[in-house]
Amino acid sequence: MEIHGAGGLQGPQPITPRLAAQPAETTAPAATSQVPRDQVEISSLGQILEGIHRLPEIRFERVEEIRRQIAEGNYETPEKLEIALDRLLDELQG
Repeated sequence: MEIHGAGGLQGPQPITPRLAAQPAETTAPAATSQVPRDQVEISSLGQILEGIHRLPEIRFERVEEIRRQIAEGNYETPEKLEIALDRLLDELQG
């Protein structure tokens, strides 16, 4: 018995037979199809944090002055309350 290499008479053969290449199906996009778009959703926590970043800087000197006036009992005047209410109503009305 003679052995002529590992592949026999025809050379090495694949374990599974090769499949004939099939042409790729090309389909034109339908006229009504839309291009997918990215969408971003910001969580409620993210919205709150963004709102905090938009707030004006705290003026600590002004805060201390108001605290002093409150402690002395002369901060809440009718004029200041009227201004505060007007601002609140403006903010609520948009």
